Amino acid sequence: MLHLPAEGPPDPHGVVVGPLDLAARVDEALAVQAVAFGLTVEEIGVRRHIVLRHLTSPGARALGATARSGHLVGFVYGMPNDRSHWWSTVVEPYLRDTGHEGWLDDSFVITELHVHPDYQQHGIGRSLITTITDGSLQPRSILSAIDVESPARRLYRALGYRDLARPVLFPSAPTPYAVMGAPLPLRR
Repeated sequence: MLHLPAEGPPDPHGVVVGPLDLAARVDEALAVQAVAFGLTVEEIGVRRHIVLRHLTSPGARALGATARSGHLVGFVYGMPNDRSHWWSTVVEPYLRDTGHEGWLDDSFVITELHVHPDYQQHGIGRSLITTITDGSLQPRSILSAIDVESPARRLYRALGYRDLARPVLFPSAPTPYAVMGAPLPLRR
């Protein structure tokens, strides 16, 4: 299990959301994801390569949430959707079956959004996703989320995302996902 350095009680009001050089801070970001999402060391290794590959995609962007100490406590990254990417090829048949295949075109994909559990429920995730999508040239956004009622799913719905397809089964993922989409700009 990976842990972030101890820095005393979290101060969500001292967190700043801004541009993130995700390639330079990929290990720190994945440490946040590991704690927030429960990843193993092996899964982190696989995801590290995926994140670095995604960052070479045209239009890929990342934002970080940084505590006063300088430690990363949350991050988001995404890119304009490309139907040739693995994620799109997996979700496409599910979206076609529900009549939502067109969402794969001209959409900004939220690839990952994670906030350290000690900093959740303070608006940091909301700030990360609204800020990154506000900079999108696409008219809509899509993402996938574990298909259970969770604070993340409630946040996405509050921002205007709706279920486009569920349950979506990703190879090697033990739980089903939902693909969600929202027009941009997101609701406030």
